[in-house]
Amino acid sequence: MSTLSDFNKFTANLPRQEQPMPVLFIGHGSPMNGIQDNEFSSGWKKMAKDMPTPKAVLVVSAHWLTNGTRITSMEFPKTIHDFGGFPQELFQVQYPAPGSPTIARETKNLVKSTAIVEDHDWGLDHGAWTVVRHMYPEANIPVLQLSIDHNKDENYHFELTKELMELRNKGVLIIGSGNMVHNLRMLAWDKIEEPGYGYDWALEMNAKFKKYISEGDFSRLINYKNLGAEAKLAIPTPEHYIPLLYTLGLKAKNEKLSFFNDKAVAGSLTMTSVKIG
Repeated sequence: MSTLSDFNKFTANLPRQEQPMPVLFIGHGSPMNGIQDNEFSSGWKKMAKDMPTPKAVLVVSAHWLTNGTRITSMEFPKTIHDFGGFPQELFQVQYPAPGSPTIARETKNLVKSTAIVEDHDWGLDHGAWTVVRHMYPEANIPVLQLSIDHNKDENYHFELTKELMELRNKGVLIIGSGNMVHNLRMLAWDKIEEPGYGYDWALEMNAKFKKYISEGDFSRLINYKNLGAEAKLAIPTPEHYIPLLYTLGLKAKNEKLSFFNDKAVAGSLTMTSVKIG
């Protein structure tokens, strides 16, 4: 396949697969994970090796909040360094994966509950590229992002993602990228090098989230605000939690799921990740 336009013509008629592509929720944590070889980035690499090679990757990142729902629709998305206070080495990273206007358009057409807008300005933020560059370092697989409409409630996001199942059937890897427990204001900076350190409330909520995920009790997860004071500490703002709902909404009946990178960091953050399929 000699050109990107050839690829786009090919993806317009992606065949359905016998088995749907797995779907992931990934706790992405610090942007530094994008350049470090640690247990978390190693977990992402192993996950990629254990799965079939996707036709494309669609990421729902905690770091792209919009009015309405948008999807990147450019041929070559830029690498966005949407953070501050980190070493210059991190700002120099480029992840030159192609995009796919054709897959963007197909995704737009699949969703009937809302009008998805094709976006030509965004790119790949650190919720996407810091993870995907470890999984697919050759940057030869198209990567797109789907935004989070910050005006909508949690049930909206859970229901919207169900309309994307056909992408799984055609070999597109869908990743929700955030963190189950994410309270940066309460980070224990003096414990950041202590493996697995978590406050009691953070560990309690992480365990509850895992329990409800394993039991398929997604209603409790959608309505997490009813889970008490610990949930409010774990999720003071919803943007890092909502990508989990995009992942869970894509689970088919009787599909297996598993957890990986299941550790707390600096007291108030968990890297716990989920594989479905």
